[in-house]
Amino acid sequence: MSILEVSGLKKIYTTRFGGNHVEALKNVNFSVEQGEYVAIMGESGSGKTTLLNILAALDRPTSGTVLLDGRDLTKIKESDVSAFRRDHLGFVFQEFNLLDTFSLEDNIFLPLVLAGKPHREMQKRLEPVAAQLGIADILKKYPYEVSGGQKQRAAVARALITNPRLVLADEPTGALDSKATDELLRLLGKINKTGQTILLVTHSLKAASHAGRILFIKDGEVFHQLYRGNNTNEQLYQKISDTLTLLATGGERQ
Repeated sequence: MSILEVSGLKKIYTTRFGGNHVEALKNVNFSVEQGEYVAIMGESGSGKTTLLNILAALDRPTSGTVLLDGRDLTKIKESDVSAFRRDHLGFVFQEFNLLDTFSLEDNIFLPLVLAGKPHREMQKRLEPVAAQLGIADILKKYPYEVSGGQKQRAAVARALITNPRLVLADEPTGALDSKATDELLRLLGKINKTGQTILLVTHSLKAASHAGRILFIKDGEVFHQLYRGNNTNEQLYQKISDTLTLLATGGERQ
C-alpha cells in the first residue's frame, strides 16, 4: 500500500523581475510504500532540496500532486499546513535544530506541546522512544552538554514522538563523525524495521546504502532507482557509487 504518491511534479521559480525561469523539477513521479526506507540522491542543483521542501509542505509545486495517505498536500490551506506537518510528518535535520535553552526532553516534547497533549501522555510516549534511541539517561541535559550523535538521536526522538506517517530526514549524518554516523544509521534501520516509513535525502553513499531503495534525481527528474534486493550494505554502496558515476558522466536514464 502506497503511503506517498508523487505524480507529475513540476516546480518553476521565477526571478524577482520575472525575466528568467528556473525549472527545478520537471516531471517527478514515484511512490513510497508503507514501511519502506527510501533514500534520494543527486548532485547539488539536481532538485533534491526543492523536492524535499514540497514533500514537507514547506513549498508548493507549480503543478502535479503529492498524496500522503490519499490527501493532496498541495491543496491544504495555508492555515492548516503547520498542524498537518506536526501531526503527520517527522523531521530530522543535518544541524539537529534543537533549542539550546530547552533540555533534550523539552525539545522532544515540543511538537506534542504545540499539539496541546497532556504531560502524562507526553511522558508515556517518550519513555519507549528514549529507551530505543539510548538517550533515557541524558534527557535532562541541554544540547550544548551532549555530543553531536546524542543531539541527533534526540532530534530523531522528536521526529518519532508524534507517531508520524512519514519521517523526512535531510542529511541526518552530515554533521556527525564516523562513529556517530554508524550508530545513527543502525538506529534508523532498527526504527524502520518497526514499520516506520522513512524518506532520506543525502549525499552520503554510506547513509544511502542502508536504505531499501535509492532514487537518483538528475536535472529535476527521477533518473534511475536501485533496490536493495539481497545486496549487503557494501554491495549496495558499490552499486550506488557506480550509478552516481553514470549520472556525473552523462549516462542514459535506466
